[in-house]
Amino acid sequence: MNAETDINGGGWFVRHRMTIISLAAVFAYAVFVEWIWGWPALFRQWAAIGAAPVVSALALLVATYFIRCYRIYDYFPGETHGHFLRLLRVTQVHNLLNIMLPFRAGETSFPILMRSEFAVPLTRSASALLLMRLLDLHALFAAAGVGIVIERANHPVDWLLWAAFLASPLLLFLLKGHFLAMIGKRLPTRLEGLLHEIESGLPASAIAFIRAWLMTVLNWSTKVAVLAWVLFAIGVTPLGACFGGALGGELSSVLPVHAPGGVGTYPAGITAGAISFGAATDKSALELLGSASVNAHLMIIVSAVAGTLLSLVLSPRRRPST
Repeated sequence: MNAETDINGGGWFVRHRMTIISLAAVFAYAVFVEWIWGWPALFRQWAAIGAAPVVSALALLVATYFIRCYRIYDYFPGETHGHFLRLLRVTQVHNLLNIMLPFRAGETSFPILMRSEFAVPLTRSASALLLMRLLDLHALFAAAGVGIVIERANHPVDWLLWAAFLASPLLLFLLKGHFLAMIGKRLPTRLEGLLHEIESGLPASAIAFIRAWLMTVLNWSTKVAVLAWVLFAIGVTPLGACFGGALGGELSSVLPVHAPGGVGTYPAGITAGAISFGAATDKSALELLGSASVNAHLMIIVSAVAGTLLSLVLSPRRRPST
């Protein structure tokens, strides 16, 4: 009986290990925050900003989830047409898993969910996800670049360089046929079908690519601007450092090394990004930056949970298959 209990217990732990690790990390993070700053001190920062600005910032962050969903809705029109709210639930579950699971493990949920909900082949959805993540990374740097240009006194040459960087994905997309043809010539015949599936995960036309690109830019511009404003409202200066902090935090969430819930890694990314973009490094400034980064991270988590709950309320129940 003891052996059976051990096996069952071990099996239970294996099945729930991600949840256990995530909850343990969140608990340890909460204890650490209380020890270093104290939760009342963090809440006083929100009180100093005011309820209306905080609610507005949360509403804008939640709105970015609808923008992300529309990007996928437009990306797979044949499979998702007429099912926007159902797709919203899928994208929000994927987003929450991405935040809570370590080492980007949540990314694997997107192809699985798209196959189970909309019958999209795994290879096609995985290819689409890879492209969208590359666009995300590009738009994230472009949004943070606004802060750099502003801090450099808005020189016209800086804005021209920024605009060229912003438009660079379109040029790469126009050259995709050439790159795919070169790859196809070097692949074994048995892998030609796989290459075709990967290609089917890319936008079919430049117009479709531009729509996905514009939705990506709008999404990340809004998110980075909101996070930069939160940091600036709490007292982080200069403004360019706030944009750098927003960039650092979001980069920490898209890189492979990502703690459960982003606990520790997200605030550390904000701190590193803000310092890289000119934030002061004296003791009082670092204490303010540390507490501000934790509060910005809390806002990201609250917005993700709120967006997921909203998607569950709005999305229709699936009809049982006949």
